[in-house]
Amino acid sequence: MASVLPRSGGAPPARSALGLRLALAVFGLVFCGVTAGLFASRDQPAAAGVLALLALVALVDLAVIQRRLHQRSHPRRPPPPRP
Repeated sequence: MASVLPRSGGAPPARSALGLRLALAVFGLVFCGVTAGLFASRDQPAAAGVLALLALVALVDLAVIQRRLHQRSHPRRPPPPRP
């Protein structure tokens, strides 16, 4: 059975994938926004609507990612002890 004690060697501890998620959300926002505009200009409202909805989801995801990155850079301090 594997030990759960920390080792001196080996791989570093895992890091969050927020950077990758940020890049993918930006790509999704730009791609879906531009493509929705192209579909709208070619008079295809159904496809434009679906892609605009996906762009909105990417925008909400960007807001969530920014909030988590902000929380990571400003950790909460414990409350002061009561007298």
